[in-house]
Amino acid sequence: MFVKVCGLSTPESIRSAAEAGADAVGFVLTRSAREVMPDQVRGLLSHVPPGLAAVGVFRHEPAADAVKRAREAGLTWIQLHGDRSPADVRAVHDAGMKLIRAVTMGADPEAFDHWGEELLLIDAAVPGSGEAWDYGSVRAKALAGRKWLLAGGLEPANVARAAAEARAWGVDVSSGVESARGVKDLAKITDFVLAAKSAE
Repeated sequence: MFVKVCGLSTPESIRSAAEAGADAVGFVLTRSAREVMPDQVRGLLSHVPPGLAAVGVFRHEPAADAVKRAREAGLTWIQLHGDRSPADVRAVHDAGMKLIRAVTMGADPEAFDHWGEELLLIDAAVPGSGEAWDYGSVRAKALAGRKWLLAGGLEPANVARAAAEARAWGVDVSSGVESARGVKDLAKITDFVLAAKSAE
């Protein structure tokens, strides 16, 4: 099970994710309670061990702007939310970067097609709510054989069950490992990663 912990902003939270066995960490480079600046990310990257993917997360910014900001931060992975097109995927790849393309369960059917992104992230129909949803409904999207991440409302107590219901290749968490909005709980990060890795 591939595990990404998103919205990190301190060396301690990165260390907790890495030591628990996470595969990727995310830095929010767009307006949010979890937003960090590119220069902050550059400083944090020294705490990211080899083999752990570091991802810059963007919401509605044009792909070119996301690429520019990710470069300023020293990142080679980008996660794009919002209404996207295959041209956005090409723009990221043309810049020599890898892409996680995020879609919601309420998106048009063609949004779930494979556009060449490295990973597809599937979020709740109302992203950011932090509420659990019908994870098993993802199976209707015919994603067998693809690398994709389940997100939205996940926490240590439900991640293993949710991943099994969705038959997910991986999972992504942010608010589910916080003690307050934008404040990561180190114990919850550890518990989440271990629980996710135990999923079958």
